[in-house]
Amino acid sequence: MHDSPPAGRRLWTWVVLLGLTGQLAWTVENMYLNVFVYDTITDSPTVLATLVAFSAVAATVATLLAGAASDRSGRRRELIAAGYVLWGACTAGFGLVSLDTAASLAPAFDAVTVAVITIIVLDCVMSVLGSAANDAAFNAWVTDSTHPGNRGRVDGVLATMPLLAMLLVFGALDPLTKDGAWLLFFSIVGGVTAVVGIIAWFGVREPRHPRATDTYLASVLHGLRPSTVRGNPRLYLTLATWAVLGTSTQVFLPYLIIYVQRYLEIDSYAVVLAAVLLGAAVVSILGGRVLDRVGPSRAIVPVAAVYAVGLVLMFFARGLLPVIGAGIVMMSGFMLGVAAISATVRNLTPVDRAGQVQGLRMIFAILIPMVVGPFIGAAVIASADETYVDLGVVKQVPTPWIFPAAVLVVLLILVPAARLRRLTPADAPVKVTS
Repeated sequence: MHDSPPAGRRLWTWVVLLGLTGQLAWTVENMYLNVFVYDTITDSPTVLATLVAFSAVAATVATLLAGAASDRSGRRRELIAAGYVLWGACTAGFGLVSLDTAASLAPAFDAVTVAVITIIVLDCVMSVLGSAANDAAFNAWVTDSTHPGNRGRVDGVLATMPLLAMLLVFGALDPLTKDGAWLLFFSIVGGVTAVVGIIAWFGVREPRHPRATDTYLASVLHGLRPSTVRGNPRLYLTLATWAVLGTSTQVFLPYLIIYVQRYLEIDSYAVVLAAVLLGAAVVSILGGRVLDRVGPSRAIVPVAAVYAVGLVLMFFARGLLPVIGAGIVMMSGFMLGVAAISATVRNLTPVDRAGQVQGLRMIFAILIPMVVGPFIGAAVIASADETYVDLGVVKQVPTPWIFPAAVLVVLLILVPAARLRRLTPADAPVKVTS
């Protein structure tokens, strides 16, 4: 158990502003970009899975490189601010891609192929910029600015940001996507991201922390060395639990909006998502206080169990209210799981390696889940072979079986979690063995 000193108002301001704005941009990339491609370019689940996988690789490499650089320079503020500005500009560029544009620019090639390649390249560039600014610099800055007594509640709030961002996008901008106004949709989100980057340049303060003293290449590769893994088993076991939880969510998350809209045929799907996001966000914020009291590492398995129950409920849920209820259970368990794992990782982060650990986090929390999970989901969807007709075109549609598949994946979390419980409780930072 920890005493829980409060985080300062200034810290909370930047945690919420930068965290929420970053997740607005990631919402576009992680969910709405799939819908954009599905509606305007191709309905192939393999293309959607490929898009997710390429962006995950780009994001992971960028975080490894940028995180190590910020550890050595100690200048995370500049990377956050400049990165958010460029990230926003790139996000706005998605709206310029269309089949008509592809056909006019490359008439000798198949328009769908050209558009898909363009989207993948642009998505990789956007992922590099966003990961350098948000995943590497911002998350390392949060680690530098917090301590074990308040990380549970800070990560509890940060865990709600993706869902609150989705809520804002659904509530304010979803009508634009229904009207096909994708250029305006992407431009608004990109513009907001860039403006916040400009504000951050003048407002973010760098906390003092030790700097890595090895060479840049050694710093990049440090966390990948077998000796580092052997010297920090708790850290890497915690990251392994994150890989399992993340892979489970990526089995269904890229297809969730399409599932609710097309399979369940819930026209007011934005209402469903809004209710789920708000309910789960409240649970996560309140649960963050509990994580600080009991110790986040002890909560990983219980909250993962809640998430698994929610997945089972989602398989059976039909209609507005049942889906809302099941969704709240599922997303509450997921967000608390992320908060518990993230706080544990921060507690185990060496004081001079916060940026480098963000690169490791990207490998386990983003790269592995986003490369493996969507293809599992795509295989389940393809094997179910459910279709619907849209304007005379037969399209594949996600089915409820993506949720049992996600349950089977999350059960694997018991393997690293059991080993983690047998080790010394993960309550304080440790020194990395070179």
